[in-house]
Parts: sequence; C-alpha cells; structure tokens
Amino acid sequence: MLRFLRTTSTARLLALVAGVVCLAGATAAIALAATSRSGSKPPSEPLANAVHDALSAPTVPGITARVRFTNHLIDSAAIPGVGPLLSGATGRLWASPNGRFRLELQSTSGDAQVVFDKGRVLVYDASSNTAYRAQLPQHSGKEHGPPSLKQISEAIGRARRYWGISGAIPTTAAGQSAYEVRVTPRNGGQASGLRLVWDATHGVPLKVAIYARGNASPVLALTVDKISYGSVPASVFNLSPPKGAHVVDVTSPRGGHENGNTALPFKVNAPAQLAGKTRQDVKQIGSDAALVTYGKGLDGLAVIERKAGNGQSPTLGGHSLPSVSINGSAGQELPTALGTVVRFTRDGVDYTVLGSQPTDTVLAAARAL
Repeated sequence: MLRFLRTTSTARLLALVAGVVCLAGATAAIALAATSRSGSKPPSEPLANAVHDALSAPTVPGITARVRFTNHLIDSAAIPGVGPLLSGATGRLWASPNGRFRLELQSTSGDAQVVFDKGRVLVYDASSNTAYRAQLPQHSGKEHGPPSLKQISEAIGRARRYWGISGAIPTTAAGQSAYEVRVTPRNGGQASGLRLVWDATHGVPLKVAIYARGNASPVLALTVDKISYGSVPASVFNLSPPKGAHVVDVTSPRGGHENGNTALPFKVNAPAQLAGKTRQDVKQIGSDAALVTYGKGLDGLAVIERKAGNGQSPTLGGHSLPSVSINGSAGQELPTALGTVVRFTRDGVDYTVLGSQPTDTVLAAARAL
C-alpha cells in the first residue's frame, strides 16, 4: 500500500482517500449496537460509558441507508469536471457484519461506486468508465473482545493530552437517538476538528465530518439521512466491474517493507530545518523511497523522495494540476482546504511535499530542498 501511495496519480489517491473516509464510517458501524428509545435524545452519560456501551453491544445483521457525501477539499472552479467522489453526492450504502460494504453515489457530474469485500476493493468512476481494484493486506492477528470501561477511560485520558475531546453530547440524527463527540487538534494545521455522531440505539456511526479552519461547514463528511437494520443479500456486494469498463489494478506489490535494508538509488535530501520546522525522522520506505518528517502533529510537514519515474505529470479527473516552478524545476501543486501537496522532479529524484499547511508554507518548504 505504501508503494501505491507513492506512485499513484493524484486523482487515484484522492479518490481512494474519499472512498476510505466512506468505508471507515460504515465498516466500523457493523459491530455495534445498544439499547435506548429511538427518535429522542438519549440520557447524558460520560463519554467512556457511551463508547463502551456501543463497542460491547450485539452485532446488527446489516445496514441499508440513504447517505450524503460532502467533499469540499478542492475548489471545483479551479479543476472542473471531477466526479462525485471528489465533488460530493448523495446515494445509498449497504454493509454487513462479515466485513462487506457498498457505497453508490449519484451526482450531475456522474456516478461512482465503492465496494469492499474481505480485503478486495473496487472503486468505479462512471464519468471515465474506469474501475480501480486492489487487494488489501489481510489482518492475521487474533481477534479480541471490546476493551473494558477502564481501558477506554485511560485511552481517552491519554488522547486528551494531544487533542481536545468533548463529552458524549446527546442529540438525534437520521431519526435516531444519538451521541456526538467533537475532537479538536492542539498542534495547529489547517484542520480545525472532527465530529462523530453515532446511533445510541444501535451504536452505528451516523455522521463523520472533518472541518477546516475558518469554515463552519465540513470539508469532508459522510452523513446518514435514513437508516434501517436487517440482513443484506450477498449479491449487493458483487465486485465485478461494469461490462466494458477500463480496469486498473492498483494492488501494491508484495514483499515490500517500510524499513528496507538495501541502499537507496539516490542520496536523501533531509536538511535539519525546513520552513521553520525541525526535522523529526528519516525513514526508508521499501527499496526505492524515503520519508522525512518535520514539526509535530498536524503542524508538521512530510517529504517523500523516490527515484524519478516516467516523467508523466499527475492529473485530477483528466485535468492537469496547477503548475508551479520549484527553483527552475517544473512541478505541480494541489491546494486543498485541509492542506497542500507539491510534487516536482530534480536530478533524477521525485519529491512530494505535503502538510496540513497553507500553500505558501508548503511551497517554501519545497523550494528549500
């Protein structure tokens, strides 16, 4: 997977990120359930108790839901014509307790599907008639039961050293009794917070939203408008791409390791300071790349360096990204509401500089390499 993230085009990467946001919100839901009266606010209780009740409840047989996916990461006026995974849409969602998931989105810019079945993933973009498929690494560890109330309380206490975390806020969502928790980072960055709302009756997440600084509306969100619980036919999770679709396999080659023992085919460029931030770590990724990090938390920067590839410029939905000059080298930049990515090639090395920072900060970091 790390190799895929380093070598894939920006369009595939952002589409996968959007798919993962959707997947996380639904797949985590399947193992949860609780008891309370639907449609009204549940009683107040400590966050640790509300989380424990949800995590230790019986499994629901399945989920069928109407959803809204919000994506305001990218200015659509700057890069028009992107599909629903990158512009937002409404649609339907299904999930089952055996790890299967399906999301269908419909919008004026086209339709999209994300299907997950036991480690296999299919992302289909109707506007380009292209299906991206991958086999994710399988978890082979022993399954454990839910954590105890004490373990949850201790974990929340540790997390509050680095994050502002609210209590469990009683509310309603999608016609269900619900709890909401609000999380805010303590270490800067462009992200201002995250909100998670879950069904107090069944423990199922009903909204996952990420916010950017200076914006009261979420830049990324998956919201359930209507939900029902019951078994879902296995045929719903069919992974076959539509007939005639162009299929691209983005499965990461097996055998890679995060910390390779072979020498890299280039010298890693890792100054002690970058854009006013102190270098934290230098890691080899596989056999052909390195990751250099600067600063702390969301206030940091990351630099990925790897041997130059085929020289093709990344695109987004078939549109070229805004070009930028990095000390005379041609590059591309992708500013988003949550941060910026800059890519350029120099002396046979591909550089990707990214962070939850304003564009000027990331550009300054790239030009200081």
